[in-house]
Amino acid sequence: MLKQRILTALVLLPLMLGMLFYAPAALWAAFAALIALLALWEYGRMCRLSEKQSNRYLAASAFFMLTAYLGGWQLPPLIWFLVLLGWLAGAPLWLRRKWPLPQQGNAMLLGWGLLLPFWFALLDLRPDTAAAPKLLALMALVWLADVAAYFVGRACGKRKLAPAISPGKSWEGALGGAAAVLVYACWLRGNGWLFENLSWPATVLAALVLTVVSIEGDLLESWFKRSAGIKDSSSLLPGHGGVYDRTDSLIAVLAVYAAVQNLFG
Repeated sequence: MLKQRILTALVLLPLMLGMLFYAPAALWAAFAALIALLALWEYGRMCRLSEKQSNRYLAASAFFMLTAYLGGWQLPPLIWFLVLLGWLAGAPLWLRRKWPLPQQGNAMLLGWGLLLPFWFALLDLRPDTAAAPKLLALMALVWLADVAAYFVGRACGKRKLAPAISPGKSWEGALGGAAAVLVYACWLRGNGWLFENLSWPATVLAALVLTVVSIEGDLLESWFKRSAGIKDSSSLLPGHGGVYDRTDSLIAVLAVYAAVQNLFG
């Protein structure tokens, strides 16, 4: 398993960095669409869409993305507000109530609500190669939160964060992840990479909110998998599970960050 994880990472990491830093806008949009569509396919499997339904769903999604890109469409402020509301209020409520996965049409609408803002966020936050370092810094924030939470949780985790959803997560791990992100966010601001237009208190608040949203994205996908009775969203990435497994927190954080950028500048 470890060998598979390493080999997969050795292939995916250069591909991701190459696309992020060197791909022209159209190729980046296609690459981002591929990631979103693969995650959407895995989500459809969790919701038990039939093969015919899944194919039509993915075809409609791909057609919308292509039309949106060629037409230069942007999500209107109302949609970004709903995205922000969904992650800050809807996702916590979903996890608290432990609602099951929706079916048929409702499942498709929820999938679009999760993955289309993620795709738009990838395009908004990386309009050209010059913006790549900032997007990478934001992605690294998510990865740092996850890694720090894992090691702190392993070392001193005692109180379970969400035992019915993800038994391995602890409050101590979550606090460790938040502390690491807080230090990282302040370093980013000090060096002008991210949050440079925010005050120090606002930077602290942004770091904490993004950490919470990152955890929510992870827990929401974990709950979807439990509802579907599966361990991984798919086996597309040997040793890592599926695309949705690897992007669950990014889906939440990038959407929220892009929503705030579009709504408040």
